[in-house]
Amino acid sequence: MITTEIIELVVIFFSAILLLGIAAWKRKSPAKLRDIPALTQLYRSLGLSIEEGTRLHVSLGHGGLLDARGGSALAGLAALRYIAERTSVSDKPSVASAGDPVIGLLTQDTLQAGYEAAGAGELYIPTTGRVAGLNPFGFAAGSMNILQNESISTHVMIGHFGPEAALLTETADRENIHIIGATDDLAGQAVLFANTQHALIGEELFAAGAYMGAGPTHEASLTVQDILRWLVILALLGGAALNFLGVF
Repeated sequence: MITTEIIELVVIFFSAILLLGIAAWKRKSPAKLRDIPALTQLYRSLGLSIEEGTRLHVSLGHGGLLDARGGSALAGLAALRYIAERTSVSDKPSVASAGDPVIGLLTQDTLQAGYEAAGAGELYIPTTGRVAGLNPFGFAAGSMNILQNESISTHVMIGHFGPEAALLTETADRENIHIIGATDDLAGQAVLFANTQHALIGEELFAAGAYMGAGPTHEASLTVQDILRWLVILALLGGAALNFLGVF
């Protein structure tokens, strides 16, 4: 009897092969991506923050790296890498916060990589990557302090956020801070959709890296997502048809 673990391993192996093959193809044929308003606004916010002498605050949520919520944090790190590179020479460079110690260390490493890619490694300040709190509401409180006191013009939320996201959106609204948000939690997604003008919906969370030029692997991941989505749809329709015909 086929166990769930074996099915998961087969899916992972199949996805990895697809990813490697499509990534190699993407190097020769750049992807054509549809417009996502939230990411278009992020490009605009980067330029405006440098001109106005304000900061971007990138929140990676309070998910851990080694659990089911780790994927959203990795998506946030991909966006942070791009943002750090573009704002490294600003008078007020971007800051990043996380609610997990491991993700907090990765924010510092990602920020430093962005500075070095921009040729401004000597300008990197380790304290721009922080652990704001170790539980959902502690993380929200720490992030609220950053929003209120560090000349933030845009708050980028890409990671795992639950209902506590409402505290962050309310603070941003009071401080006239623009929010671009994405989360893998349904409650947090509902909050962001209701309280922000630019929310990434569903799997758009994982598209940020591809749209920000993180490389062909990120672009290939979007194609793999589409392939797996269609395979699931076909499997569901096939199962329904077989059930209707009385096969099982």
